[in-house]
Amino acid sequence: MRNFLLLIVLFFASQWLLKKLRRANERAQQGESQAGGATAGGFNGAGRARHGNGNGNGNGTAGATSQPPQLADPLIRCAQCGVHTPRSEAIVVAGERFCCPDHARAHANRPTGRDAR
Repeated sequence: MRNFLLLIVLFFASQWLLKKLRRANERAQQGESQAGGATAGGFNGAGRARHGNGNGNGNGTAGATSQPPQLADPLIRCAQCGVHTPRSEAIVVAGERFCCPDHARAHANRPTGRDAR
């Protein structure tokens, strides 16, 4: 009787472990498909077939996704005027970041060193 109970416990433990491994594998495939496009017959098709609703998240809501939210572009302070602009829109000249080309030119044309007196 004790051996029979041990076999039952081992069976359920192995099923639980296999389920965890499958989920980890699906997450890894999902990360690869998002980074490099969907693979032919890969995770996207399997998710639709398994969940039946086509969105692959299984909870029935079309708008909700399982991917983490995208972070906003960090703001960079202009070296000339101090205005904060998104990093993707900032202009970099000589290691300094500016909000517009006019401020970059004004900063480059300002006197430095002995001329600054």
